[in-house]
Amino acid sequence: MKGRGSMKIAVIDGQGGALGRHLISAVKSAAHAEIEITALGTNSAATSAMMNGGADRGATGENPIIVACADADIIIGPVGILCANAMLGEITPAMALAVGAARAVKILVPVSKCDIMIAGASDMSYGEYVKIAAGMVAGEIKKQKSEGK
Repeated sequence: MKGRGSMKIAVIDGQGGALGRHLISAVKSAAHAEIEITALGTNSAATSAMMNGGADRGATGENPIIVACADADIIIGPVGILCANAMLGEITPAMALAVGAARAVKILVPVSKCDIMIAGASDMSYGEYVKIAAGMVAGEIKKQKSEGK
């Protein structure tokens, strides 16, 4: 938690922002802790959708994503956020680098639309992946709190 009272969670999504919106809603329900969720959209439609999911604040575009990744405790999004030019080109090389270089824990949802296949990942619905990701966030929050981070 980098010496702060609340966990800073960055949720990154693009295109229509539906996955990000569902992730935010599920994390808010599962976290049971003081958290601050920032919706980071690659476009304004994605940011708007995630704000409707209950994000505390939101921003759109490359620079806000880069800045927020440097300050986040946890970063959540589709696996494509780690790959330059993923999500129909919405993830710039600088965005992918910021996510990958961040000290934050990264919780990624396998999405086949990014043309990235993950060995061992099951063929599940978005809803199932969202539930698993939210549980992982809750577990990470407990772990970081117990370690005094």
